[in-house]
Amino acid sequence: MSRTVLITGATSGIGEAIAHTFAQNGDKLVLTGRREQRLAAVQSDLEKNYQATVWTYPMDVTQIDQVTDICQKILAEVGFVDILVNNAGLALGLEKFQDYVLEDMLTMFDTNVKGLMFVTRQILPQMVERNKGHIINIGSTAGIYAYGGAAVYSATKAAVKVLSDGIRIDTVATDIKVTTVQPGLVETDFSLVRFHGDEERAAQFYKGIEALQAQDIADIVLYIANQPRRVQISDITIMANQQATGFTIHREN
Repeated sequence: MSRTVLITGATSGIGEAIAHTFAQNGDKLVLTGRREQRLAAVQSDLEKNYQATVWTYPMDVTQIDQVTDICQKILAEVGFVDILVNNAGLALGLEKFQDYVLEDMLTMFDTNVKGLMFVTRQILPQMVERNKGHIINIGSTAGIYAYGGAAVYSATKAAVKVLSDGIRIDTVATDIKVTTVQPGLVETDFSLVRFHGDEERAAQFYKGIEALQAQDIADIVLYIANQPRRVQISDITIMANQQATGFTIHREN
């Protein structure tokens, strides 16, 4: 049976790959993101390649009033959301905590933690009412293993894991599932955003290692969502082959 899947941050990288993977699976997509033109392009690709049913809603997850309005509009126009994939997130900078730009620190918390809370708070009640649903939150190995220059980013992803666990506890009497997906090094435009558009520095981040690809994460998200009712995957960690912990990486010369 076709499900309705809401994906935040669906305009590129992991979010876009997840959208393609669910569309190929025959599911209906509700896509949100800040870049309206990119949303339209992704929608066109999905409709052309998979004849998918796709709705798009420009939305900045850091803006609580906007999130409230858009999510309620989605529920009114699209109907119930079966699967919510909280993918919107980012890292900014890689400096020592004492040197960090305060605005970058706040943006990470607003997006990675508060944005996830805002969206989930709007969508979860209809899941509880129906006694059905799955929330899949995209965390990071940084939420398990902090590393230098990423104290704040790591803290936001640790919050994603603990928040997911808490929501799972609060909904334990229902048929709602809550999963945290914790990828390691994935080669997307993530590092380009982190380094504020510095392409050379972003490329260095992946040098000497075969990083994960967005499709790897998307395939795992679909696997999680396709498990039978009795199976709940609470959390899953995926790392590149030469990545032992969050930032213990072997790079070829």
